Amino acid sequence: MVYSSHQFGDDTQRSSSGGHVSIPDPAAIERSAIRKVSWRLVPFVALMFFINFLDRTAISFAGPNGMSKDLGLTAAQFGLAAGVFFIGYILLEIPSNLALHKFGARRWLARIMVTWGIVALLFTWVSSLSGLYILRFLLGVAEAGFFPGAILFLSTWVPAKHRSHILALFYLAQPLTIVIGAPVAALLIDAHGLFGLAGWRIMFFGVAIPAILIGVVAWFYLTDKPSQANWLTAAERDWLTAKLEAEEHEKGGKGAPALHGNPLAALTNGRVWAFALMYFGLIYGLYALAFFLPAIIGGFETRFGTHFNVFQKGLITAIPYLPAALALYLWSRDATRRGVRSWHLSVPALIGAVSVPLALQMGSPAASIAIITLTACAIFSALPNFWALPARFLSGAAAAAGIALINTVGNVAGFVAPYLTGIGKDVSGSYQLPMLIVGAMMLMSAVLALTVGRTSPEASLAPVEAH
Repeated sequence: MVYSSHQFGDDTQRSSSGGHVSIPDPAAIERSAIRKVSWRLVPFVALMFFINFLDRTAISFAGPNGMSKDLGLTAAQFGLAAGVFFIGYILLEIPSNLALHKFGARRWLARIMVTWGIVALLFTWVSSLSGLYILRFLLGVAEAGFFPGAILFLSTWVPAKHRSHILALFYLAQPLTIVIGAPVAALLIDAHGLFGLAGWRIMFFGVAIPAILIGVVAWFYLTDKPSQANWLTAAERDWLTAKLEAEEHEKGGKGAPALHGNPLAALTNGRVWAFALMYFGLIYGLYALAFFLPAIIGGFETRFGTHFNVFQKGLITAIPYLPAALALYLWSRDATRRGVRSWHLSVPALIGAVSVPLALQMGSPAASIAIITLTACAIFSALPNFWALPARFLSGAAAAAGIALINTVGNVAGFVAPYLTGIGKDVSGSYQLPMLIVGAMMLMSAVLALTVGRTSPEASLAPVEAH
């Protein structure tokens, strides 16, 4: 096969006829292939994730801006409504990810997205507490499998040493959802009266439609695997396919064999469960913050005598997440350069454990938001680096089951965190006790990260280098 010099660099040799024949440079092929995957797939899947996280957390904007009042919700009822999403999500998480492995990411992720978009649209007309509970449950059923499916999909496109970087780019969508989504949600809520609907109902309508549209696009845009990608050159397809197949035989370190085709082995593996509990603590912090930060900001008026309109509250809600996006990128960049180590998880988890209870001890809104920003930076710095680890010793059907199990256990925290936070608020009258619980959960994650780091072979935590 003859490769053009502009594709793979300037390494050429003169042929017998006097012309120049290009010799393919493996390093150039690698750079080109990873760059194309980064630009072709990651932004689109990140956009899907952006819409996904916005739709599941839209209730956090609706609650303090009319929904709780119109439906007569207590803090505990709001927390249960936020958390019941994860019951349906958990029930179908593993089956959905196994279906993705069987039918392909393109069709399955597109199906998930259109389905959750339709359910999200129905929130526009919810009229009772029971109806809210039912729709939140159904939204969880519809979204089940999307996040672990997206992680699995991207993990099967890049070799291990590039994975933490790719996942970090993907994960940027989560904090940016709040940076962009909070002001957008506020603008939609401010459109109160449009079509005769309350502002919070218009907000639900506005964030649901993009899920349906992008889901349809995903069916035609995504590609299941490198060998099917006509947007890669033949050399790039061959390199990616060969490299990924070689790594399937190298996963896991000394004393830690890879788990490949047996889902049951992954579901009963001790290290998978250690990762699952670690993820539980991180997700507990994430969703306690995501679902209740707008309510905490709303409480500034009572605590400090301040007053903010809906759009100002949306902007304040977004403040912690922009530095969090920067911290996520820089921390993951360091992890990619050094190889993900246990301290890439334990250090931010420990910072989160200490900072989150302090946030409500501050004497001003600015100081409170500053500490919450530190917490958000800690949580988002840990998450993408976390997901770089399980994929190093899981593959095939075991990867689908193991990653889904980890995400399922983590999402139990998605149910428990808002519900316990709401109960704690109703019982104690403030968010101080619930935030202490958040700190304890993140401390558990920090300890587990250090424990896994000591008991796992270094090779299982370091990136697999090219041979």
